[in-house]
Amino acid sequence: MSSSLVEQDRRRRAMLLLGIAVMLVVLWQTPLGSLLLYPFTILATWFHEMGHGIAGMLTGSKFDSLLIFPNGSGVAQMRTPVDESRLQVALIAASGPLGPAVAGALLIVASRSVRSTRLALAVLGTALILSTLIWVRSSTGWIILPGLGVAILALARRGTPSWQRLGVQVLGVQACISAWRQFGYLFSSGGSIGGRLHRSDTGAIADAMLLPYWIWGLVISAAIVGLLWWSLRFALRP
Repeated sequence: MSSSLVEQDRRRRAMLLLGIAVMLVVLWQTPLGSLLLYPFTILATWFHEMGHGIAGMLTGSKFDSLLIFPNGSGVAQMRTPVDESRLQVALIAASGPLGPAVAGALLIVASRSVRSTRLALAVLGTALILSTLIWVRSSTGWIILPGLGVAILALARRGTPSWQRLGVQVLGVQACISAWRQFGYLFSSGGSIGGRLHRSDTGAIADAMLLPYWIWGLVISAAIVGLLWWSLRFALRP
């Protein structure tokens, strides 16, 4: 294949994935779109809450359980040290929206080779199943997450290389943009989770590190865009 055809294919692939990202964000803002994307909504919540949970464990907290509610909201229940610092609070809060973006970027980067693509799919599928067994304590999570894990493992084992590559890239894009599933939450001081009012992630960062929550929403959004753009350029370069 000539270099010009390779470049055209690379650009088409990049535009397809960016188009999917925009479509997902737009659809998530509508009732019908939220219904059609319900499994992806639960997956987005899993990415988000696992980001909190893993960050909590890395900074000295105990990650007890993960609850995912039927409306797609969720919460990572943790026991934090009594001497938890402001920086620890901010890191745990930021890892909800940013952790999935980092994981998504790694999934996209993995699509550069057949072997790493299969490995990434296998790791993600296994993580969904194991995390359900270890942390998930809600019926919505028990019903949706293992099914997604099995489907991803089946793709890793049985799918053609082209479908595996597309699958891991779409999953990576979905993870990156999961923070934008609800714009109102990212750019607000709080919201309702499981019928209770909770401080938003950006609100918690603002409380710990000063500056308004909406500035942290912009900072996080810029970081997500940067991670998505870098990973696509890396994965699709000749």
